[in-house]
Amino acid sequence: MDTYDILLYGSYILIGVGAVVAILMPLIKSLDNPKSLLKTAVGIVGIVVLFFIAYSISSNEVLPKFEASPFNLTPGGSQLVGGMLITTYILAIVALGSIVLTEVTKAIK
Repeated sequence: MDTYDILLYGSYILIGVGAVVAILMPLIKSLDNPKSLLKTAVGIVGIVVLFFIAYSISSNEVLPKFEASPFNLTPGGSQLVGGMLITTYILAIVALGSIVLTEVTKAIK
């Protein structure tokens, strides 16, 4: 086993521990305040609803060059990717709009 392999496996372990801690610690902390869990749940439900709206309006058309190897894209996969892209675009536009709105309201005050 090379030094690179040992360090790579160590980084995998640290990433896993960090992901578990990043998910569990806010959940443990929010048990003290259940209203914060409700706000989080509303946000997650909102993103899921937005994704299903984006998924329903996305196309399932696949170009012939993407049907063959190495992509092997199916119509369902194409619609899923389209839904994810539309969701990402909407969330990015909302984020940029909120940044601009915040800066404008700060400048007016």
